[in-house]
Formats: sequence, C-alpha cells, structure tokens
Amino acid sequence: MTGRFAPSPTGELHLGNLRTAVVAWLSARADGRTFLVRMEDLDRVQARPEHEAAQLRDMAALGLDWDGDVVKQSERFDLYNAAIDRLIAAGSVYECFCSRREIRNDIGAASSAPHGPPGSYPGTCRDLSISARAARRASGRPPALRLRTDHGTYDFVDRLVGPQSGGVDDFVLRRNDGVPAYNLAVVVDDGLQGVTDVVRGDDLLPSTPRHVMLQQMLGIETPSYLHIPLVFGRDGERLAKSHGATTLGELRAAGVSSAAVMSWIGSSLELAAPGEVVAVADLVDRFDPAALPRNIVVAPDFVLHPED
Repeated sequence: MTGRFAPSPTGELHLGNLRTAVVAWLSARADGRTFLVRMEDLDRVQARPEHEAAQLRDMAALGLDWDGDVVKQSERFDLYNAAIDRLIAAGSVYECFCSRREIRNDIGAASSAPHGPPGSYPGTCRDLSISARAARRASGRPPALRLRTDHGTYDFVDRLVGPQSGGVDDFVLRRNDGVPAYNLAVVVDDGLQGVTDVVRGDDLLPSTPRHVMLQQMLGIETPSYLHIPLVFGRDGERLAKSHGATTLGELRAAGVSSAAVMSWIGSSLELAAPGEVVAVADLVDRFDPAALPRNIVVAPDFVLHPED
C-alpha cells in the first residue's frame, strides 16, 4: 500500500500545496503505508532544481518524511514513450495538428458540447484522411499524439466526495514538442511505483475519468482517490502571490513559524482545535479521510495580512 505527493517544481509550495502534502502524508502514515515523493518536472521551461530543493526543504520543515529516492519525471521519458508505443500498436493513437487557438475556435463553433470535461478536444483531427494528414505534415507543423477514446463515461469513488462519473475526450498523450503529457505520465508513474492511494487537489477531479480509462487500457490497477478542496483568498480566488505571503519562506520572513503553519493546517482539516499547537505526527491517530471538511478553505489572516 503506497501513497505519494507529486508536486511540480516550478516554484515554491504555497500554503494550499503544503496542506495537500500533509493530507497525502497522513493518509499514508495513518495506515502504515509507504509514502513517496515524485517531482512532476515535465515543464522544462519553469522547472528548476532550486525549486525542487525548496519544496523538499519545506515539506521536511513541517515534519513530513518520505521513503526512498525522489523520482523525477524528466528522467522517465523512455517509460512514457513505451506506454505510448503500446497504445499505438493497439490502434488507439492518432496525430493532432491543431493549435490551441484552433481548438478554442472549433469548440466555440461546435453545435454541441464536446465529450469530456470543459474545454475538451472537439475531435478535429480524429478522422482526417490520409491525404489530409500528409498535407499537414508537409506544412511543417509537428503533430501531437492523442488517445482515440470511446467517448464513454468512467466511474470511480472518491474517499471524500463519494461516487463520481465523467466523460472522456481524446486527450493528448505527447505534445508536439515531444514531451509526454501529464495525463499519461501520472498514470504510468502511479502504476510503475505501485501507488494505491492518490491524494490531490479537487481541481484535478475532472481529469480523473481520463486517468481511469488510461489505467484500464494499460492494465494498471486504479488507485483510491481523495481530492481535497483548494485554499482560496477572501476574494474568492485560488491562493496566489497576490494574496500576500503564501510560501513557507515568505511566512517565515514575515515572522510566522513553521509550527504556526502546521497548527493552522491541522485546524483547517478539523484535526486540531483552532490555535492548538500540534505537530504533524500528532495528527496521525486523528486522521479519518471521510471526516475531512468538504467546504472551501479560506487562507488564514497571517497569509492575507502578513504585515500584521
């Protein structure tokens, strides 16, 4: 039984990311499970070693530990491409030459909504003729690779929000620059690492049916899922730098200790009383995923007004 936390090292973790990391750690440790950390560093433009180091440092500052080495997606392209080759051999992949602008225009011009979550691909390149594909290749535009889906509905049970069901579109497996897409890499990695317990923000809830479908196609067992609410500012927007000091380093510079952050996280999860001083280890015996709050979480005053 294995849990994991898989951030993207494109910046320091903010309070919402850290809260998710704590839940992922508690979910694993409460059941005596292995806990892994994986760096989802597919974005080679923004991903930086210094961000990775800062993220690991901040996790440790909150008392989180992990088992084994930290895996980096940037070092696993051969594994993702092998999975894509399997799907190609099964006739489940096609080339897509569309730009993002063209996709937006096609979605806007469609007479009915495309299958899948909002913004789903409308299938423009799905049934191109051989000559049409050849013409697009000759134009010099490199294609992305998309999964040819059945546009079906896929079900799963979330440990917090209960039974879920969603449609699946023809999503990208490999971008036109040759970089494997997140939706493929996360499924392959979870399968190869034996992850049985996925905890992440509820912004990824609409993508989960895609992952369930791909797991079934690749013969990977579907893990249990727990999607927790994101942290928002008082303005109703997702937590961001504009809300003030949002990272552990910024808060420390503003005079807010890691212990104070951990105590707020504990109370925001209703695992500790407001103001109660707790360490993350104190919360292991209190953890019950089904009892976690489902409401929107508002950042504390020390984030919104660090000068106070």
